[in-house]
Amino acid sequence: MRRDAELNRRRILRAGHEVFAARGLQATLNDVAHHAGLGVGTVYRKYPDKQALAAAVFAEELDGIAAMAREALAEDDGFDALAGFLEKALGRAADNRGLRELMRDGSIEGTGLARARQEINARCEQLVARAHAQGALRDGVTGADVVPIAAMIDAVMGLSAERPLETWRRYLVIILDGLRAHPDRAPLPTAGGTD
Repeated sequence: MRRDAELNRRRILRAGHEVFAARGLQATLNDVAHHAGLGVGTVYRKYPDKQALAAAVFAEELDGIAAMAREALAEDDGFDALAGFLEKALGRAADNRGLRELMRDGSIEGTGLARARQEINARCEQLVARAHAQGALRDGVTGADVVPIAAMIDAVMGLSAERPLETWRRYLVIILDGLRAHPDRAPLPTAGGTD
């Protein structure tokens, strides 16, 4: 019985990943149950509501992004590590409508999500600090700038379907070029705009 329950839990999570990625956060537990080939009662026994299932699904997604950030910290070149992390993390989100919606509005909460977000933020701070220490990152760029940069790229990903899906990579390169240290550029204004 326990083995069956564990198999069902895995099926539900896998179906949740696939359904939320394709349909976004408006998908229902009924949608997930149908996709998993299970009765909706089985899904409700494991996850009492969509919030609980989405928190479990997206905690795994954010753990994967946190792992990407940890791997980036192992690279020697600080700027390339930061740029590579952004490209990989955004690449993961490009095909996952639910993950992009979660990053945009943060309406799903849970301890696993909070822990993963904290780790991602801490690793981004480290990536930015190392790129600064190597003199590769423009003065004034902070770890807090990473989330708004991701939001800008998310906006490009959300453009009408007539534009190629991979267009976001072009705009990421443009943004990254603006983050590079150039001795002839003035420092960025502070976030409050008082500089």
